[in-house]
Parts: sequence; C-alpha cells; structure tokens
Amino acid sequence: MRKVLVCVGASALASMFVPGIRAEAQDSGLAGMHSWVRSGGRTCMADHYHDGSGTGRTRAQAQAAAIRAWAEFTAWEYGSRWGRYSAAASKSMSCSGSAGNFSCQTSARPCRY
Repeated sequence: MRKVLVCVGASALASMFVPGIRAEAQDSGLAGMHSWVRSGGRTCMADHYHDGSGTGRTRAQAQAAAIRAWAEFTAWEYGSRWGRYSAAASKSMSCSGSAGNFSCQTSARPCRY
C-alpha cells in the first residue's frame, strides 16, 4: 500500500514540474472516446459534432457568438487544440431574425492540427 502511495505522489509531483505532461493531458481531454480520421493535414473526429448558438444585434455578431460558444465548449471538453473553429470540419451555420435581433446556430466536427 505504501509503495502505491509513493508512486501516485511521485506522478503528481512530476506532472507539476514537467510541462509536457500537463499540456498533453489538457489537450487530450475526452477526445479519446471518439473515432478520429485524418483530413487535409488535420485529425478530426469521425462522426461526432459539437453545436454552438449565439445572439446579436447583427447577423455577424450572432455568428461570432455562435462560433465562440462552439469553440469555448469544445476546448473545455477536449483541450485547446480541438477548440479552434477555423480547423473544424463539416461546418454548418443557420441564422434567423431581423435587424437588431439575430440568432445563429453552428455545428461542426472538432479537428486539430
């Protein structure tokens, strides 16, 4: 039992002082539970999509809010490398509303370089 505690403690200390260990863990998140495919120099989730929605006074503001919501949640769940909307695949965006009150929804498969 004591050997197990020593090993766990040593691992915890190593992760605090070896930068690569913590960064690697942060960037993998829960991504390993999904199938991945290579696409255009990126690694993408094969069939898993994330969604984001946003509102704004203009269509552009609502689109930016939807993209920001997608990116923030994806980065939180899988790590910062997966949370870049610019790298995502199979993107779709739909918006509705009129001047002063727009709403947009986006969906995309997370990818990383």
